[in-house]
Amino acid sequence: MSITVLKPGLLTTVQDFGRFGHQRQGVVVGGAMDKLALRIANLLVGNHENAAALELAMQGPALRFEQDQVIALAGADLSANINGAQVRLWRPVLVKAGCILRFGKPAYGNYAYLAVAGSIKVPQVMGSCSTYLRAGMGGLEGRALQKDDVLYVGETSETNKLVLSALLMQAKKEAEFTEASWWPEPELLPKYEPNPVLCAMPGLEYHWFSENSREYIWQQKYKLTAQSDRMGYQVQGTALALEEKRDLLSTAVTFGTVQVPPHGDPIILMADSQTTGGYPRIAQVITADLPKLAQVQPGGIIQFEEVSLEQAQQRYYQQEKTMLALQQAIHNKLNQV
Repeated sequence: MSITVLKPGLLTTVQDFGRFGHQRQGVVVGGAMDKLALRIANLLVGNHENAAALELAMQGPALRFEQDQVIALAGADLSANINGAQVRLWRPVLVKAGCILRFGKPAYGNYAYLAVAGSIKVPQVMGSCSTYLRAGMGGLEGRALQKDDVLYVGETSETNKLVLSALLMQAKKEAEFTEASWWPEPELLPKYEPNPVLCAMPGLEYHWFSENSREYIWQQKYKLTAQSDRMGYQVQGTALALEEKRDLLSTAVTFGTVQVPPHGDPIILMADSQTTGGYPRIAQVITADLPKLAQVQPGGIIQFEEVSLEQAQQRYYQQEKTMLALQQAIHNKLNQV
């Protein structure tokens, strides 16, 4: 089975969770900007949650399905439609052969995820299908999608077939697509905000900063600038400063690390962040809030809230508990078919 790219969109790439275990060799983890949305999209079509899917940035592509296909969209609302009819997020959808999926103006968020039953079929590189554009590796030939590309879909599993059976029971013969009559309860889905408060822990060089800067980082609001991408989000606000000039050897950084360059405006490192950095680290956004951070659009306002390591772990535990509840809910629904 295959999908033809009629228009590539602003930046459409193949992503999964990323490449783990290679940072010591300087290879970035990469992967989906909003891993929670990727996981949910995959679960809804019956894939493993780390299956390769399409990440659609801001302006989505136009895709033609060459055979009947089960899909799900999750994450940002990019105003999706199939042959001109609105298609909703967070539910499985059976699309008939020949139908075209298009996108309009983003209603909220930056990154949407299109999961396809059987997953997008591309070779693994260092244990991952994720596209890392700066190195030209992974995904489809190490690049973003282009017009006339053809994406192939992998073999479907028994769970994929259960999802298909459920949709076929609902489908009307003349319908171009069929949305599932069921979807996850709202409390099981991510809660995105245009101007979020992000929980963060003090970074390892937190005490290098002046007393005022240590107060500002938790009290001030920061505006996300257009100089933001998969590598890092640049924010503007009250400039932060060190207590005194100090040199820092390049040291470990990761997704969510908040660095402060000499100009004083923080940079929040994102999915494609480098493995080491030479700017002092004033904070670290907690893992549970990274999806919320990824979906803040340029011009959005963010604020940091200080939490402890124990609180960060508890938030992550609750998020994973919610994901398990979602998996169980989908399993129960499919076994009623």
